[in-house]
Amino acid sequence: MKLTILGCNAATPRKNAQTTAQLLEIKGQMVLIDCGEGTQLQLRKLGVKFARIQHIFISHLHGDHFYGLIGLISTFRLLGRSADLHVYGPTGIKEIITLQLKLAKSWTDYKLYFHELNSAESEMVLDHEKFTVETLPLDHRVYTNGYLFKEKVGPRKIDQAAVETHGVSIADMENLKQGKDISLDDGTVIENHRLTLDPDAPKSYAFCSDTAYKPDLSQLIKGVTCLYHEATFLDSHQDLALKTKHSTAAEAAQIAAAAQVGQLILGHFSSRYPDLKEFITQAQQHFQNVDLAEDGKGFVL
Repeated sequence: MKLTILGCNAATPRKNAQTTAQLLEIKGQMVLIDCGEGTQLQLRKLGVKFARIQHIFISHLHGDHFYGLIGLISTFRLLGRSADLHVYGPTGIKEIITLQLKLAKSWTDYKLYFHELNSAESEMVLDHEKFTVETLPLDHRVYTNGYLFKEKVGPRKIDQAAVETHGVSIADMENLKQGKDISLDDGTVIENHRLTLDPDAPKSYAFCSDTAYKPDLSQLIKGVTCLYHEATFLDSHQDLALKTKHSTAAEAAQIAAAAQVGQLILGHFSSRYPDLKEFITQAQQHFQNVDLAEDGKGFVL
């Protein structure tokens, strides 16, 4: 699982700071999380093949999280896309996008599916063969969700030395990966665990977009491999965090500690802070393994 930060700035894009967007590669599949203005330019800088993106998850309908979506959808059309595209987001996202396509007379040549969300409870919105996606209800000024991405357990690994020792046929490899025992030509049955190794432990990633401090969130993300949590403000602007329903670095770290996550990534920084080192300092008073998001930065989870 690899996460690439496309943008992590709050409110408005700046010369060297884009608004929220992330690319998550999960077992060979690529999903886009939020799509702030300029997202497709960031994707081009990274050399991402647009056709690989089949699912886009939008947290809420504030511009810095989805104003790049109509442009990306339109570019897909201009590039001759034929694969289906699934967009997940709050109720209203279909109306916004389709109205723009209608008035521009630019309907897509590919199938565009909208999965509109309105539940106040966590729900599974995608059950892919390789991973699942669940919503994480947040507390912001408009209806907002985070998303929890969880890998499914993969196939067993072949123990190459063991299969060579027993002379197992290449034709049996797929059955071994699926956990089946093997019968040799002489009728000998070899149990699967003697020929294979356990698969890698499945990874998980929680994306928590704009939200006020929400302690019960920790129960939904217990033990995740990595948590991205907005940290718009430092403690000195706690009053603004309360007023705008955003979080501080310390509050994000408290969520990470309560959830016992493996790693915390902070982002969505207010432009009032020229130096972001203090975000690390304040967060580490509550949770040690903290990183800062940065445009173009990648994390292998």
